[in-house]
Amino acid sequence: MNYYKILVANNKFHGNEALTYSAGIQLLPGQIVQLPLRKTSVSGIVQGKTTKPPFTTKQIICVQVETPLPAVSLKLLEWLHSYYPAPLGSIANLFVPPALLGRNPIPEVKPAQPIEAPSLPPLTDEQSAAIKVLAKHATQPALIHGNTGTGKTRLYIERARDCLDQGRSVMVLTPEIGLSSQLAHDLEHGLGCEVIVLHSNLSPQKRRAIWLRLLGSSSPVVVIGPRSVLFSPLHNLGLIVIDEAHDTSYKQDQLPYHNALRVAGKLAQLHKAQLIFGTATPLVSEYFYMEAKQLPIIRLEKIAAGDIEPPLVSVVDSKDRTRYSRNPYLSDDLLSAIQQALDNGEQSLLFLNRRGTARIILCQQCGWENLCPRCHVPVTYHGDTHSVRCHTCGFSAHSPVTCPSCGSTEILYKSIGTKALAHAVEQLFPHARVQRFDTDNKLTEKLENHREAVKSGAIDILVGTQVLIKGLDLPKLSLVGIVAADSSLQFPDFTASEQTYQLLSQAIGRVGRGHRLGNVVIQTHNPSHEILSSVLSKNWSEYYQQQIAERKQFMFPPFCYLMTISGSRKSQPAIMKACQSLKEHILSLGHKVQIIGPSPSFIEQSKGSFNWQLVLKAKNRQELVSISQQLPAGWHYNIDPSNLL
Repeated sequence: MNYYKILVANNKFHGNEALTYSAGIQLLPGQIVQLPLRKTSVSGIVQGKTTKPPFTTKQIICVQVETPLPAVSLKLLEWLHSYYPAPLGSIANLFVPPALLGRNPIPEVKPAQPIEAPSLPPLTDEQSAAIKVLAKHATQPALIHGNTGTGKTRLYIERARDCLDQGRSVMVLTPEIGLSSQLAHDLEHGLGCEVIVLHSNLSPQKRRAIWLRLLGSSSPVVVIGPRSVLFSPLHNLGLIVIDEAHDTSYKQDQLPYHNALRVAGKLAQLHKAQLIFGTATPLVSEYFYMEAKQLPIIRLEKIAAGDIEPPLVSVVDSKDRTRYSRNPYLSDDLLSAIQQALDNGEQSLLFLNRRGTARIILCQQCGWENLCPRCHVPVTYHGDTHSVRCHTCGFSAHSPVTCPSCGSTEILYKSIGTKALAHAVEQLFPHARVQRFDTDNKLTEKLENHREAVKSGAIDILVGTQVLIKGLDLPKLSLVGIVAADSSLQFPDFTASEQTYQLLSQAIGRVGRGHRLGNVVIQTHNPSHEILSSVLSKNWSEYYQQQIAERKQFMFPPFCYLMTISGSRKSQPAIMKACQSLKEHILSLGHKVQIIGPSPSFIEQSKGSFNWQLVLKAKNRQELVSISQQLPAGWHYNIDPSNLL
């Protein structure tokens, strides 16, 4: 009898060590086996052979996949467990495809047939220079900081072609499933070969078939999808591209709470592959790290389609209510622009940040915002106590009756969501084809299932959230209306300014791409806000320097590492007491950390319980890792959160 350490690949397994099983056959590290766990059977990954233990072992049921996972996958799994501590079952589960039942033979993989591709336009001078830099640093991470429409995808194609010519595979990540098909189409036509799309909206059987195909492929492949693609069993990977690298979707919001940018960095290191971050609006922390490590930062500013007239941008001061005679949320300027687009047979896009349903507190007269004096982030209004509270540090105060800046009593406490907005548009333009796209869409309503209708202009007015402004190229689009440019600024988080800059830049970038003249209408309560000024002038450097100075002053990333610890109790006093006791316990351990709170979580009450949190800051990330491993049961932690909400 043989004995093996096996990593249980199931979320129901909460242990942190491999389990020992017996097998009457020889097994190889990386093979996936079916094994008994309590009263059920699950998949597991063979870690390696071991000696006979002093206890009775269970025997594996069968080998599910004969071909072992690549050695790099096992190394990545081991690293992930140490860098983002979490139950081993949730981590190993990332590396195993769904719907594995019994034995799964590797299909015979035939080389992909070439696809007839149209000739690509000549490279611009900026693109040619960028290609030389990327080729020179072929085993290093590189940041392509390119304005929308400057041809970042073309650079991905050129580098991917070089990798394929060298017999190496290519992996491309997108933040949203809905973007995968468009980018896959562009890559296929640019490379002249098949691009494999892999994501969770495919059936489990389809995902399993693709996964087995990738595992058995001896030829280089190109695969594209969201962050889960990082755990695909690719051999000899030569290039990883992270498109829209600023997007918060790259941070997993459930166990294990990993950041795809960090995982991609480790995977590229293990394969000795190049890692490319592509974005029009880099994350402040990532840009800081790239500069500090003297890694290539490639700037693209010229539209790839040639000399294109920039979009006409008009800003509507939402404090001037005379400009809202027909609808309280849609200005007369925006409604006239929508009608003009309809008359011209063109498309309109109305963007409203998906978190716009949160209460906002600002003065309608002067645009003053209610910010926390300790954290300089927006406070949240609590109607039950008529108070404001900072959900980062716990600061609280009575809600203002008058504006402390101008003395006005016109304090705004309301907002609108995309559903109400779409309904209003349908009422105002009854003959227009209106469709809403946001996270509330049913599966059949999602953007990826309507890509052709959206791109062809079959929909007159698109209403939606961030999903509509991420990398889409819409030839019929002539108007972008930003309904509430301030909405993301109101969120009680240190990344609010960064999110706003990114969202506004991405939304404006949907027009002025060479298809037709573009028009942008921006509605805001603060037309002179420095963030809006930086976006309109495309002065990213000025914005970046301002953000770095502010984060250094208040000690936020990149000047520290963060971890949140959250818990729930049935009453508010109980959770407050539990959080305070936990804080004292952590401080007694002697770690070099700063602890902020206890304070309420952004959603303070849910499912009949009260939710509170602690925020930990540390100069050394290992301090946070150690604390996460010493927490009592019942607490949830998130290292490197993308925000503190």
